[in-house]
Amino acid sequence: MKTFVSDISGQEFPMADCVYGKMIRKSIFDSIKKEHPEFNLDSLLSISELNYFREKYISGFLLKEASELNELEKTVIKSLKNKQSVLPQYEDDASQITFGQRVADKVAEFGGSWTFIISFMFFLVVWICLNAFILMNKGFDPYPFILLNLILSCIAALQAPVIMMSQNRQEEKDRQRSKNDYMVNLKSELEIRMLHEKIDHLIMHQEQSLIELQKVQIDMMNDIINRIEKK
Repeated sequence: MKTFVSDISGQEFPMADCVYGKMIRKSIFDSIKKEHPEFNLDSLLSISELNYFREKYISGFLLKEASELNELEKTVIKSLKNKQSVLPQYEDDASQITFGQRVADKVAEFGGSWTFIISFMFFLVVWICLNAFILMNKGFDPYPFILLNLILSCIAALQAPVIMMSQNRQEEKDRQRSKNDYMVNLKSELEIRMLHEKIDHLIMHQEQSLIELQKVQIDMMNDIINRIEKK
């Protein structure tokens, strides 16, 4: 197998991984040039080394845009390098939810359902009919149903903070989803940039191969012409 020596690291790589300096996008070439001033258009490096500088360029671009990488962007860059998903690290962990938060979620879920509304309306109708008509206002809560009003006031007083707790939980979940969406979109953008770089490399590598092929064909034609002229 043919190999070449990288002008960046001095290591040997397969010829299939060879990349010429003139085949690299100018922005990446300038980034390499800053670290290796001797690197020029005729210098060679491997695909893995080129990907390293591409990732470094992307990190530098984010640094320039946002002054410094926040934790989300660092996570995205790390997942991009390791070829991992960013979402499992931020999925809602049920073990971290407290008992009070679980109760708040269940109460808010039940309190905002038709089951609760119909059940509560049925309870009110039974209470009123029992005291007003069956017991003829001589039962445990005669008209104007003071005990029922007290119960309703207590339920309203307790339900309001529970609903607020559940709303705070929902806001936390919404913020987490927003973070997940941001990281997914950011990673997609970076991967698209990497894809553009690779496509450009393939196109330029193909063009270089065609040029080399044409040169070989021209040399063969010149040899044929020289042989004909000698005859």
